[in-house]
Amino acid sequence: MPLIEFEGASVSYDGTQVLAPLTVRLNERRIGIIGSNGSGKSTTVRLINGLIEPTTGRVLVDGQSPSTHGKEIRRRVGFVFSDAESQIVMPRVADDVAFSLRRFKLPRDEVRARTAAALERFGLSELAENSPHTLSGGEKQLLALASVLVTEPDTVIADEPTTLLDLRNRRRLIRELEALEQQVIVVTHDLEMLRGFDRVLVIDEAHLVCDAAPDEAIAHYLDLMESKP
Repeated sequence: MPLIEFEGASVSYDGTQVLAPLTVRLNERRIGIIGSNGSGKSTTVRLINGLIEPTTGRVLVDGQSPSTHGKEIRRRVGFVFSDAESQIVMPRVADDVAFSLRRFKLPRDEVRARTAAALERFGLSELAENSPHTLSGGEKQLLALASVLVTEPDTVIADEPTTLLDLRNRRRLIRELEALEQQVIVVTHDLEMLRGFDRVLVIDEAHLVCDAAPDEAIAHYLDLMESKP
């Protein structure tokens, strides 16, 4: 698995610290990150592929910094946002998946083949010619995942991927994430989906307050939430 290292990485905006200095090494296959809204969860994962820069310290992915090797790291680290609509850039479903491959400069036949395989994998083949904006919430989230996985990343980051989904689509997305061979890092409020994970981090008020196996981390988080006014 890839090794992701936070070395005293912190983030501040306008003098307000949104992530306290974080030092941790992550190389498990499935890692969850939980915490209340505004705790610093999304900030943490966005540091990994350079969506934001640390104010202090650094983040390394297999020894490389997103600050100096951003293009290479973003090829290896795929990011699925909670609002799949924000990832839609093309007028057709198939084009949206193919668009993710543009930076690889692949032959057209390979782009078509990989796009078709990704659509088939997620049951979107019959919607290939449709506008992505006409898809259901679950279909949009699967499209976002297909558009990330078509690039064959080493690590997949999903930021609250089940937030807008109904029960059927939530279960489908969880199954898809469970089946991935890649390293998966999930930011979520959906505690049940983390039960089989290797490791869970709890972030509270910008600080890492627990780093443990799922049952212990989830229990710590629930006790923490119950103790707050």
